[in-house]
Amino acid sequence: MSKLDFCIRDKQVSVTGSWLKIARLTDEWHHDLDEPSAFAAELSKSGASIDLLSFWQRPPATEPRFPYYYENDPIAVLPVSTYDNWIKKQINSKTRNMLTKAEKKGVVVRPATFDDEFVRGMVAIFNESPVRQGRPFWHYGKDCETVKREFSRYLFREDLFGAYVDNELIGFIFLINAGHIAMLGQIISMIRHRDKSPNNALVAKAVEVCASRNVPFLAYAAWPAPGSLREFKRHNGFECMQLPRYYVPLTLKGHIALKLKLHHGASARIPESVLSRLKALRSQFYEWRYKSPTAIETAGK
Repeated sequence: MSKLDFCIRDKQVSVTGSWLKIARLTDEWHHDLDEPSAFAAELSKSGASIDLLSFWQRPPATEPRFPYYYENDPIAVLPVSTYDNWIKKQINSKTRNMLTKAEKKGVVVRPATFDDEFVRGMVAIFNESPVRQGRPFWHYGKDCETVKREFSRYLFREDLFGAYVDNELIGFIFLINAGHIAMLGQIISMIRHRDKSPNNALVAKAVEVCASRNVPFLAYAAWPAPGSLREFKRHNGFECMQLPRYYVPLTLKGHIALKLKLHHGASARIPESVLSRLKALRSQFYEWRYKSPTAIETAGK
C-alpha cells in the first residue's frame, strides 16, 4: 500500500491506497475537522488525485454532526472521574486483585525519562519475542538508535511511565495528551513478568494521572475483536464508544467505491467467524515457526 504525506490548512494529511486513494488527518486524535467541505475542496485542488476524504469526531462526540455518509468507528474509551471511582466501580474484583498482586510482587510504576538507559530497557522488552498477539511483532529486532529515533518524535506531547521490579524496566506506557482526552499510545511489558500484572499497574497509573489532571477520557485505540485483548480492556473499565467516521467522495471513483462498499478492502468482506478462525490458524503457524514458549502473548495476564 502506497502512502503520501502533505499539509493542508496547517494540518498534516496522510494518503493511503493504490487503486483507491483515501486521505485522513495524520494526527486525527489531536484535531477536529470543523469545516470538512472547505477542507475537501482544497484536497480536490491539491493534485494528489485523492478519491475519498475520511474523518471522524473525536471522543465523546458520538452524535453525527455532518451531512455525509458515515459508519460507526468502535473505540475503547474509559470515562475518568476519580481514581477511587475507577477502583471501586469501574473495574471488577479480578482486576483489583491483579493490582494488589502487582504491588505485592514489587512492581513500581513511576515517571521515566527518555534517556539511553530507558531506550535499552525498551529494546530488551521489544526483543523478548518475535511474536505478540499472534502476529510478528513490528518492533522486534530494532536496535537502540532506531527505537530512539522512532519514539522521540512526539515526546513534546507525551508523558512516559515505566513499570519496574528491582529497578529493572519490565514495562512502560506513553501517555499522550490530546486535549480533552488522553491516549495510551504504547503499553507493553515483558512476557516473562506477566505473572506480576505490570500492564494492569500501568493502566492504573494512566487513570491516576488523568484523574489528577481532570482529563475526562482515556482512549486505548480501537475496540478489538473478541479475544484476550478485548477482555483486558473491558476488565480495566474501557467501554466501546461508537464514533461517527465520515467518508466524503472527491472523485467518480470515490463515489463508486463508496456505493459498492469497497473502501475497506477485501478483508472487510470476510465474516467475523471466518476471520477469527484465520487468526487462530495464524497464531498457531507463528507459534510453530518460532518454536518459542513465550511467542504467543496473552494480554492482561
